[in-house]
Amino acid sequence: MMTQSKISEFVSKQRQFFQTKQTKNVEFRIEKLKKLKQAIEDNKDNIIQALKADLHKPGFEAYFEIIGVLNEIKYAIKNLKIWTKTQKIPTPFHQFLSSAKFSHEPLGVVLIIGPWNYPFNLIFTPLLGAIAAGNCAILKPSEIASHTSTVIADIIQKSFDPSFITVIQGGVETSKELLSESFDHIFFTGGTEIGKIVMSAAAQHLTPVTLELGGKSPCIVDDSVHIEYTAKRIVWGKFSNAGQTCTAPDYLLVNQKIKKDLLNSIKEQIQKFYGDDPSTSHSYARIINQRHFYRLSELLKDGKTLVGGDTNLETLYIAPTVIDQVSWKDKIMQEEIFGPILPVIEYTELSEAIELVNKQPKPLALYFFSSNKKNQEWVLQSTVSGGVCINETVMHLTVPGLPFGGVGASGFGRYHGKAGFDTFSYQRGVLNKSFLLDLKWRYPPYPQKK
Repeated sequence: MMTQSKISEFVSKQRQFFQTKQTKNVEFRIEKLKKLKQAIEDNKDNIIQALKADLHKPGFEAYFEIIGVLNEIKYAIKNLKIWTKTQKIPTPFHQFLSSAKFSHEPLGVVLIIGPWNYPFNLIFTPLLGAIAAGNCAILKPSEIASHTSTVIADIIQKSFDPSFITVIQGGVETSKELLSESFDHIFFTGGTEIGKIVMSAAAQHLTPVTLELGGKSPCIVDDSVHIEYTAKRIVWGKFSNAGQTCTAPDYLLVNQKIKKDLLNSIKEQIQKFYGDDPSTSHSYARIINQRHFYRLSELLKDGKTLVGGDTNLETLYIAPTVIDQVSWKDKIMQEEIFGPILPVIEYTELSEAIELVNKQPKPLALYFFSSNKKNQEWVLQSTVSGGVCINETVMHLTVPGLPFGGVGASGFGRYHGKAGFDTFSYQRGVLNKSFLLDLKWRYPPYPQKK
């Protein structure tokens, strides 16, 4: 475990480097983003192997995770000069002979704490936002995804001076030591309970925080859908990475008119995607560790299993599973599932589904499948969520210019594209007044008359 004094030394060196003002130079930032991009491309095979070792992640899903970061870097390089441009603001009449403007300034030294489920993407995507905004950064990858953590540390160590970017590996104690330091921003992706700890620690230093959490993201399906396409997109969004995705559809709310047809199609798509025995499929991931395996196995006891339900502790395998006849009182509906289990609840009227969603904490994502434009608008206007997909799942994360983040219990703060740049920046307003004239209207003694 890294000592507190060593961590303090890293933070101090980064503060010293930040004071040199090198990171404020836009060309410096672009150069470092290009260097990061090249380092990732040079290490694709190592990253893919690490993700397979940690999560048994299929090569395509691992590559998809890498491509997402590379696309974000390209987008930032292309737009950075526009984002950093100083903006002039008109001044009111009482500020005659003055000018006003604001610039986007870097915050300083930031801490980025990553999760284990997408251990590469969810460290590097916020990092590129921090670099684009002109910050120094300390990265804390998840110790649970140990192979990927090692690769991340190797990439950063070989590519950047630790006074600019460094990786600190370790477990819970290391995280506690890091959180006792004073940073200019903390970016955390992970579970709600740990998010509360991070926020509490940050409050001791009045450090601003971005929390990317999760929650129970609903998937509503009305009776005007293309059954096959809907089933494909739900199955892919739910069971990629063995359901260990913060934006995965957590539960399915389906109109009773099409419930039977949709569930039959979902069963068919699971078979097409992963074969008769998904445990032998090269396209299906595994549960990260035994603790989560046991937690998910308990959830399998609720409702009636329609598809899957098979488990293997030795290989940390839980089959793609669909469960019907669940109650809101069941444990599976009381917590975020974060695994390959899809509970199903039917509804009669769309208003009923909307009401059910609104009774729950605000989710990170909401998915609505419908060809009815009025219903689409109704759901958008009547619900609250961090993000929304219409007739799709999860893919909103792949649009670089689309802000991503939670609301309420699912987190706060945004990143991806300019939103990431904004998260790691602050807007500095400047008023510049001329000496040519000085009106007396604001100075004492003030007049007695109105």
